[in-house]
Amino acid sequence: MTSGTPPKSCLDPAQLEADIALEGPPEVEFNPGIAGRIAAKPLAAGALIRNEVGEVLFVEPIYKPVLEIPGGIADPNESPRAACAREVEEELGFRPTVGRLLVVDWTPRQGVWRDSQQFIFDGGVLTRPVVDSLVPRDHELNSCRFISMSDVQGRIHPSLFRRVSLALEAAESGGTYYAEFGNRI
Repeated sequence: MTSGTPPKSCLDPAQLEADIALEGPPEVEFNPGIAGRIAAKPLAAGALIRNEVGEVLFVEPIYKPVLEIPGGIADPNESPRAACAREVEEELGFRPTVGRLLVVDWTPRQGVWRDSQQFIFDGGVLTRPVVDSLVPRDHELNSCRFISMSDVQGRIHPSLFRRVSLALEAAESGGTYYAEFGNRI
């Protein structure tokens, strides 16, 4: 690579470097300052992880009053898929098999959280021995547990309920959905 920090990606690193090299030299600004004025939009990626009876894995962060799915904010120059794998491993101590993309969702600014893109990837179905061994490994989590969608309502934001419901539908149908604030478009 010619300059900068190599991107973190789930792609083969040699292939990624070759693809970047094919793009040519890094672009320069024809009008200095324009790139710096472009809004930065956070990107978060999570995994839809299920147990053998169809319940969904949720984590209890220490910094929010509601449950979330495992995952988190992508680091600079990190792909959504790589962020999903890294975050789940940091939070739960195992590297999930990050499957196909199920949902891309735009969420508007809410309180302290800026508007962002939310990605949900298929994290698969865990077997009983793996389920029994799950404990939070991250200081940002109080707990993790599998909960049915009917029992989780009221414990997660309505937009996350809609987003996870779409992810479950996508996992079953083989589709991938685009949503805005959890509403399929």
